[in-house]
Amino acid sequence: MSAPLFLVDALPTGDTVTLDGPEGHHAATVQRLRVGEELLLADGRGGTAAAVVTAVGRGTLDLAVTTRGYVDASVPRLVVVQGIAKGDRGELAVQAMTEVGVDEIVPWAASRSVVQWRGDRGVRAREKWAATAREAAKQARRAWLPIVAGTPDESTATVARRIAGAATAFVLHEEAEERLATAALPETGEIVLVVGPEGGIAPPELSAFGEAGARTVRLGPSVLRTSTAGVAALSVLAARLGRW
Repeated sequence: MSAPLFLVDALPTGDTVTLDGPEGHHAATVQRLRVGEELLLADGRGGTAAAVVTAVGRGTLDLAVTTRGYVDASVPRLVVVQGIAKGDRGELAVQAMTEVGVDEIVPWAASRSVVQWRGDRGVRAREKWAATAREAAKQARRAWLPIVAGTPDESTATVARRIAGAATAFVLHEEAEERLATAALPETGEIVLVVGPEGGIAPPELSAFGEAGARTVRLGPSVLRTSTAGVAALSVLAARLGRW
């Protein structure tokens, strides 16, 4: 079993460090790591450090750093524009997409989104997505923490501008003729993937995204839920790009 990973604001510069705060509590109290066990520290920006537990306190661990490393950012970047979904479907999508390697998630206030993020509710919902991505990145042992971008919910116009600046962009749509499995992919830049909400993507939105340069693609003959479409598409891209 691989060593557990804990996210820190900054990696230690010396050979010893104390892991405290929420991560220290989780390591010492929840996971009950003991002297001699190994763990990984990551700053969420590619930097890593392997360490061994030398002492256990109340909600803290003393560590001896054994090795340091750095993981390059993946190229091209994979950005998913996720239509805001009701209930926990959005969080399920964020969790799974983080585990399979998404680099950035953009919450999108689609016209057919049942739930709208407004005011304080929107701020809390976005923070929940960010917290979900953080925990999923730890579970997946990711050195890079995916970004949950922008304001609580981005507009269609903002998404269209993001598409226009990407190396390529795809909109998942069940009526598309082109398959994601065979669509041309760039070697660098940003691949933007748009996933609609439960009610699908409205025709004016499809037009706006098409005018910005996006292509509609399909995964297969079945229609996937908004909570599974993004992770399925990312899996296809990860395999085609050699990440897997």
